[in-house]
Amino acid sequence: MKLKILAMFLILSFLLTSKIFASEKDIYEFSWLDPDKEVYVLQNKKFRKAGHLHLNLGGGITTSGAFIDSTAIQGRVGYFATEEFGFEWMYSKNFGKENDTAKGVRNVGGSGSVPFRRIVDNYWGIMALWSPFYSKINTFNSIVYMDWIFGLGYAKLKEKNNKLEFQSSFNKGIDTIETHGGVIWEAGMKFYLSQNFNIRTDLTAVLFNAEKVNTSGTAMKSNYDATLSFGYSF
Repeated sequence: MKLKILAMFLILSFLLTSKIFASEKDIYEFSWLDPDKEVYVLQNKKFRKAGHLHLNLGGGITTSGAFIDSTAIQGRVGYFATEEFGFEWMYSKNFGKENDTAKGVRNVGGSGSVPFRRIVDNYWGIMALWSPFYSKINTFNSIVYMDWIFGLGYAKLKEKNNKLEFQSSFNKGIDTIETHGGVIWEAGMKFYLSQNFNIRTDLTAVLFNAEKVNTSGTAMKSNYDATLSFGYSF
């Protein structure tokens, strides 16, 4: 189910964007024109990010973790120095619990099997932002202006897991709390309602190293959140 939601999010992101991915400085060449002439295509960008501080608040769901259902509330504060480059600090508070799949594993055949799971409590991250494309969507004779936003940076994540219970049934109900540093990246779409107000969709991922459950060493883990937020630009 969660994989379907993630796939739908990515497909929707693709379908909602127009084919206009040109910047204001792009040059288009037409073979039927004089070869010495260049045609500049101006996209008439209506809303600007450069020099503006932005705030966003919203929520969504966690799309990773086979044995948990989780939701998230996120806040973001950022600034664009130019139309293409900026930075952003974000915080996510997550609320997760074991789902029916986990309960099914515990109850299968009365064997007392234990599903290993990690429940993210919260994470924060600071990212460099890159917004190379914008587009205009013509819907019901109204034009919606949109920016693509990509981010990459550092994150700190806090989670609780049941590795003690997984290793021994005598530790049932005992969680281990761990904190990890890692990499955060995001892909988002910012839909403008006006110069000040916007709606934004984001897929945010945190990648971190965590200790393996049954063997020594560490392994790469991930947490993915798909969110919808409302924003204001100053």
